Amino acid sequence: MLPRFIADGGPMMLLILATSAVALAVFMERLLQYHREQINSTEFLNGVRNVLKRDNVLEALAICDATPGPVARLVKIAILNRDRGRDGVREALEDAGSLEVPRLETKLNMLATIAQIAPLMGLLGTVMGFIKVFQAIQDAGLAAHVGQLSGGIWQALICTAAGLAVSIPSYAGYNYLVGRVNAIVLDMEQVSTEVLNLVTEPTRTA
Repeated sequence: MLPRFIADGGPMMLLILATSAVALAVFMERLLQYHREQINSTEFLNGVRNVLKRDNVLEALAICDATPGPVARLVKIAILNRDRGRDGVREALEDAGSLEVPRLETKLNMLATIAQIAPLMGLLGTVMGFIKVFQAIQDAGLAAHVGQLSGGIWQALICTAAGLAVSIPSYAGYNYLVGRVNAIVLDMEQVSTEVLNLVTEPTRTA
């Protein structure tokens, strides 16, 4: 059934299918990436805090290096800049965070674009199908029968359905991934505040 739909959908159907493959690849790659990078920030920070209480900076940095994700990288930045004082650490964290957020959002625009243009590609396929229908009518005149028109009608309907079938899950996937990004960014903000207090505490109590 599917090969027949692809054949009846015309050239735009192939483009829509290629677009859907790109959307699926982007969604799966981002999903796996966010799964790796979203850690238990509370547990991670507690581990770093316990190590720093023993003044074992090298072990704390090793924990950060062994932990994936932007949260661990922010904590490492704070530890490396702990001698710059509270304002210096805050500035370093802000600079690092401004680099991490665009990295998290990489490729999301592609998914959003596919969600927006897939219905338009389906509409273009629909128009091409109706052009085919009217061409058949023009060629056959009043003698045109259903068999001569059905090919263009099939193409129009299939392309419309295919465009929507790609757009709807792409848009849902995009919103889901944006939610994952927002959750990671929230973790980054919370950890930045906590690690700022952690690495500057000795300076305040000295």
